[in-house]
Amino acid sequence: MAKYLVIVESPAKVKTIKKFLGKNYEVTASNGHVRDLPKSQMGIDFEHDFEPKYITIRGKGEILAKLRKEVKKADRIYLATDPDREGEAISWHLSKALKLDENKDAKEVYRISFNEITKNAVKASLKQPREIDMDLVNAQQTRRILDRMVGYKISPVLWEKVKRGLSAGRVQSVALRIIADRETEISEFIPEEYWTINASLAVAGEKRKLDAKFYGTAGGRMKIENKEQADQIREALLKADYYVEDVKKSERTKKAPFPFTTSTLQQEASKVLNFSTLKTMRLAQQLYEGVEVKGMGVIGLITYLRTDSVRISEEADAQARDYIGRTYGEDYIAAAQPEKKKTGKIQDAHEAIRPTDIARTPVEVKESLSRDQFRLYQLIWKRFTASRMSAAKYETTSVKISAADYRLTVSASRVVFDGFMSVYTSDEDEKGENNRLLKSIDESSKLTLADIECTQHFTQPPAHYTEAALVKTLEEHGIGRPSTYAPTITTLLARRYVLKENKNLFLTELGEAVNTIMKEAFASIVDEEFTANMEMLLDKVEEGGVSWKAIVSNFYPDLEEAVQKAEKTLEKVKIADEETDVKCEECGRNMVIKYGPHGRFLACPGFPDCRSTKPYLEKTGIACPKCGKDIVVRKTKKGRRFFGCEAGPDDCDFMSWQKPIAEKCPQCGGYMVEKGNKAVCADEKCGYMHEIKKQEEGA
Repeated sequence: MAKYLVIVESPAKVKTIKKFLGKNYEVTASNGHVRDLPKSQMGIDFEHDFEPKYITIRGKGEILAKLRKEVKKADRIYLATDPDREGEAISWHLSKALKLDENKDAKEVYRISFNEITKNAVKASLKQPREIDMDLVNAQQTRRILDRMVGYKISPVLWEKVKRGLSAGRVQSVALRIIADRETEISEFIPEEYWTINASLAVAGEKRKLDAKFYGTAGGRMKIENKEQADQIREALLKADYYVEDVKKSERTKKAPFPFTTSTLQQEASKVLNFSTLKTMRLAQQLYEGVEVKGMGVIGLITYLRTDSVRISEEADAQARDYIGRTYGEDYIAAAQPEKKKTGKIQDAHEAIRPTDIARTPVEVKESLSRDQFRLYQLIWKRFTASRMSAAKYETTSVKISAADYRLTVSASRVVFDGFMSVYTSDEDEKGENNRLLKSIDESSKLTLADIECTQHFTQPPAHYTEAALVKTLEEHGIGRPSTYAPTITTLLARRYVLKENKNLFLTELGEAVNTIMKEAFASIVDEEFTANMEMLLDKVEEGGVSWKAIVSNFYPDLEEAVQKAEKTLEKVKIADEETDVKCEECGRNMVIKYGPHGRFLACPGFPDCRSTKPYLEKTGIACPKCGKDIVVRKTKKGRRFFGCEAGPDDCDFMSWQKPIAEKCPQCGGYMVEKGNKAVCADEKCGYMHEIKKQEEGA
């Protein structure tokens, strides 16, 4: 019989941890939270100092019964839930639900935590057991109670004034406002005209031309605002003599990036791998909990994934330096461990996200991972390795060219030591410099004008938010915490407050209506500074400096007053259903788009007199190569997406798993499909393909 019981959150961890411990240990999982506030009511006792009323979550009865049996058999119980506020709260709820706090005389109960699921980390945690940290628990309870108050008090107002099924949230509503404010900026933006002038200069004795950009005059930079001004400068430059006024050479360094935090991982995975925040977190959770690696068994490949710290343990830092020295050379090892300036917004409770063993390279584990798991692990591994490496060094050259009263400039740089860039480069690094300078250029070089080009431009509005840009903004403002970014964005999309198109987030009419009500009636809830201050107060609860009930009791009266005022003063908002050109076969009305549990469908607006409905078919705008009708997005019975003809399988049997594109294959004339960033002929025998030009992405 096992003497010791270890309770973890996720069943995926059980097998991994069981392997590290001997036969005296039984490892079992709680499957996340076992107790929560009831869904059917507020669950907070306002009359008795805001005491929460927790109940067993529906469906967790069997799990708790199994855990109670295991508890009876064990002499010592270790609560090994995740090493954050949420994990601490789950341990506390388990101790209450299993009545462990009442049996302390009979059973030894300890809390253990580890930042990575490795043999050393798990065994080390067993040597350092502790009590449940009630400050951490109270910080999580405060967040839960505040979120419950906001959600359950404000959502009914939205149901009454807009439509049922809507929701408000403390962080969600601020994120919605941030997106809405950006939409307003974009709609109010007035483009301004400006021009650029580029000159191609021939250098005596050299075949390659020098590309120079117009800078201004000897007095400083000059902005070209219209065509008349551009033409005037162009005429002067056509007649001018060109000579090199000054050549400056210098060296600059580019520091290695910090290892990933939750938000920077989500941002980079979105930009580089095109992953949503939700997908990134799901894959990172799998890598953290453990993956079956050939020849090694189940191994946790990365450290804990919810963190806002860039700190690295001394042991991991030393291991990384040793690996870099052996693999790349001593010159590539960073002089000292990089430090990021701490702000009040960083909790620094955990390490940064890193591989559990730097020697376990992506290539070594590739065969054991899915494609997406491998890509994310490779990104984390490269970023961590680069963070321990020395800076890249560039030689920069700047040339100032004189032409009559005007000045042109040429600048270029070349890498003299790649440093961390031998492992990890960002988009900016990869762009590099297009203008490579001639080695022989100096003040005596003779220049003649070969060509001159004037180009008209207009200033661009701020870009629409992408998931990555929104996460970055939330973090910069101190809104939410690592664990809240992905669920917040998922909720906004699920509630249809925002739509996602080509990575960009767009505000819907419904989202606009909800945001308007929130700004008008609950200004403090959607105020960025207020929400950021609330996060800082939660941090102080965690540190034991502030009572959680003091925060709740100060917050609630203002919320209650705002809700009562909103119920009386706010007017109802009518959100019209989106009308389509599809005619109802029963009564001839134009059908509208409705939303059900399984997504969109078409319904007759004449309900309840006419109850006609149809599946909603999303058109791609591409003609069917077989019959010429529209290609639409369809789903198999198991929910897998494919592309088929709108005529249906009875009239047209066209079907493709990949999205067809309008372009025809130049080799065989057949239709082409999208595969990643390539356009590929659907006929495998043809084999034609080419790169698809990247669209400009949002911020």
